[in-house]
Amino acid sequence: MEPGNGTHISEFHLLGLSEEPELQPILFGLFLSMYLITALGNLLIILAVSSDSHLHTPMYFFLSNLSLVDICFTSTTIPKMLVNIQTQSKVITYAGCITQMYFYIHFVGLDDFILTVMAYDRYVAICHPLHYTVIMNPHLCGLLVLVSWIISILNSLLESIMVLDVSFCSDLEIPHFFCELKEVVQLACSDTFPNDMVMYFSAGLLGGGPLAGILYSYSKIVSSICAISSVEGKYKAFSTCASHLSVVSLFYGTSLGVYLGSAGTHHSQSSAVASVMYTVVTPMLNPFIYSLRNKDIKRALERFLGR
Repeated sequence: MEPGNGTHISEFHLLGLSEEPELQPILFGLFLSMYLITALGNLLIILAVSSDSHLHTPMYFFLSNLSLVDICFTSTTIPKMLVNIQTQSKVITYAGCITQMYFYIHFVGLDDFILTVMAYDRYVAICHPLHYTVIMNPHLCGLLVLVSWIISILNSLLESIMVLDVSFCSDLEIPHFFCELKEVVQLACSDTFPNDMVMYFSAGLLGGGPLAGILYSYSKIVSSICAISSVEGKYKAFSTCASHLSVVSLFYGTSLGVYLGSAGTHHSQSSAVASVMYTVVTPMLNPFIYSLRNKDIKRALERFLGR
């Protein structure tokens, strides 16, 4: 596969998190463990929700979609990293790098949209409880997820196609453990102004937009909870969105921390290490957050595992 402008590139080199030989077995064991925990934990959430009729509600429908996206999200980056460590190779083909970049952008955007849809679901449940079943009907739930997929696909397709028109020179070392869009574009020796504009515009629109929606939803939720007279009622209302709020805080806290921190230090290796938080740790913790704080999920898991 050949990129644009007549440049003949066949491969990139992923430098990973560390080039120290003695650390490679530790990194392999650590990331293999985290990947297996992530895949198994999120798979159990999907199976528990699908097998229990009591969980066939909008909230758990969106949760199972989030778990599916988290499995795909980590599967985009970690397996290739593990293969490179095991084979002591840093090579990723040009086609493989573009493909990995496409799916990474797609699933991180989809993760963002699903979290926003879940915030809207909690907003309707707490602020408009009498109309909840009418508003959050199966047709709307399916449509919200479908639109999230379509927007994420179009965005990742646009950004990946634009990279195909970029020329690369001799330095093809990516100081990361996967083909992150910004790191790949920085390796170009041609004009990357259009890429940068699209990158920042999509980050502002597709990242800032959902965040604004989540903040608006929770501002309304807090106002509604404060209006509840009984302490028990306030606790019950807050407990229905506590898990989601924890996941949102973890996702945005780590991702914003990585990009704001990397913008300040310009240290790619530090950015690669920090990005492990939202690319690996957050998807791994999501099943624990939802299962430990949710009695319905606990009971569904016990029934499923009891079979």
